[in-house]
Amino acid sequence: MGMTYYVIAFAAGLGITLQTTLNSQLAKGLGGDPVTAALFSFTAGAFSLGIYALLRGGLMTSLAAIPSQPLWSLAGGMIGACALFSYVVLAPKIGFSALLGLAIVGQLLSSQMIDHFGLLGAVRRPVSLLRLGGMLVMLIGLAVMLFSDRLSARYLQ
Repeated sequence: MGMTYYVIAFAAGLGITLQTTLNSQLAKGLGGDPVTAALFSFTAGAFSLGIYALLRGGLMTSLAAIPSQPLWSLAGGMIGACALFSYVVLAPKIGFSALLGLAIVGQLLSSQMIDHFGLLGAVRRPVSLLRLGGMLVMLIGLAVMLFSDRLSARYLQ
């Protein structure tokens, strides 16, 4: 079953790229309005999740428990909305590869901190030198990807 989780995570990454592309096209279709595009995208996602939650059952029990949750626990939705909005705004300005490469590096850095310190209730997984080395390799790869045009123009002529 463990390999299935890795395949699902990979598919989610593919989905994020597709979502960013689709939302950018939606913004263009709405006269270049990224805020409205993000709103409609989140509305469609919320509606889909609502239907799924209704079909699974237990939605009313979950809704009743929301007022007893700390306010900060709802911040994930606001952070997701901000991320989606920034993707729609930035994709046409810096390109999809740069945007998602930088987003992935941001995710890796924050996930290493969360894992290492067990923040927000996460299982503590100390960072090793080997994991840091892997991150360094990815950062070098991102730098090559981001600056390849300049590097090839400068050194390969």
